[in-house]
Amino acid sequence: MNIYNKTGKMALGSRLRHLSETITEQAGKVYGLYDIDMQPKWFPVFYALSTGEEKSITQIAVEIGHSHPSVSTIVKEMTKKGLVKDSPNKTDARKNYVKLTEQGLAINEKIQDQYIDVNAAIENALNETQYNLWKAIEEWEFLLEQKDLLKRVQDEKKIRESKDVKIVAYEPQYHNAFKRLNEEWITQHFKMEDADHKSLDHAQEYILDKGGYIFIALYKGEPVGACALLKTSGKVFELAKMAVSPLAKGKGIGLLLGNAAIKKARKKGAKKLYLESNTILKPAINLYHKLGFKKVNGAPSPYERCNIQMELEL
Repeated sequence: MNIYNKTGKMALGSRLRHLSETITEQAGKVYGLYDIDMQPKWFPVFYALSTGEEKSITQIAVEIGHSHPSVSTIVKEMTKKGLVKDSPNKTDARKNYVKLTEQGLAINEKIQDQYIDVNAAIENALNETQYNLWKAIEEWEFLLEQKDLLKRVQDEKKIRESKDVKIVAYEPQYHNAFKRLNEEWITQHFKMEDADHKSLDHAQEYILDKGGYIFIALYKGEPVGACALLKTSGKVFELAKMAVSPLAKGKGIGLLLGNAAIKKARKKGAKKLYLESNTILKPAINLYHKLGFKKVNGAPSPYERCNIQMELEL
């Protein structure tokens, strides 16, 4: 068990598997105590059929939370042992139904005393512990239904990696990166337009000299993201040219860039932020919603690819 002390909680799955295997091994001996010839892994299927009614493999799988192949394998093993038999359904011959045999039903009567004793033993064991394992399992099942382990790890990964992201103001040395990052996503989904060439080739003239701003995201010193604030009037800025390298996805860079732009717009006294995008760019649209933007019907766009306009009241 020293390995679990070394690995800590990241080996939770392995430790639960070890506990499950220990309980399963000991449960096998319990069946022998009551002279019942059944494997512990069969029990959920057996219990689902214990009322005597016929059920399909799919019904059983849903009821006990197992996969269809797993239930199918268990049913085959129980059939071979004589506990379960096929039961052709009268209304749907295409489905394979199963039910307990006379032998299986006899075991169901015999096992009732075992149920009483096992339940009492488990209750006593739970009372001997400081933490109620049964309630803890219920809590974990609920938590993982709300947000699974993969998503939780992805979020932690994003938090850790975002600490290595730095948002800096545009400098001439980032010109090529600003242009490249935007050309990558535009040409992947659309085509470059005249307005793109003007703002990307001449960022200083068309963005900065007109009162706008450009932000560059550096990940461990390398430029991997960019966005711009275009000044459209005294109180309104446009959020534009948002781009993140495919190699840097999942690090929260878009959110960091967006927040940096919003912070700058507020500092400059802007009352509103405006943007144009396309609904096929679902991650981008989700990001804008997260930043607080809402869909509006704005003036005609100079971009052919634009099919959605959004605003953020500051």
